[in-house]
Amino acid sequence: MIDHLVETCDVDYTQVMGSYYSDTHPKMEALQIELLRQAPSWRKMDMLVSLNAAARELALAGLRRRYPAAGPDELRRRLADILMGEELARRVYGPPEYVR
Repeated sequence: MIDHLVETCDVDYTQVMGSYYSDTHPKMEALQIELLRQAPSWRKMDMLVSLNAAARELALAGLRRRYPAAGPDELRRRLADILMGEELARRVYGPPEYVR
């Protein structure tokens, strides 16, 4: 099936939209875009949820590395600062208990 899609994908998306990935062959990139367009809405939403979870985990990993002594509550609060911005996080959760 994928071979058929590669062969029949005659639109050069890099001409229309520009290339997204410098390390991906234009035909493969066009195939990826076509497969995304053909995916049902539930699948796209599932991929979005997975990407958000991965981004959140990466942010938490970075916070754990920067603040190795921080406990789970402090890490969650610091994550809220990143995701919501400090001002909104302060309005929602109150001032942080940690010292900046």
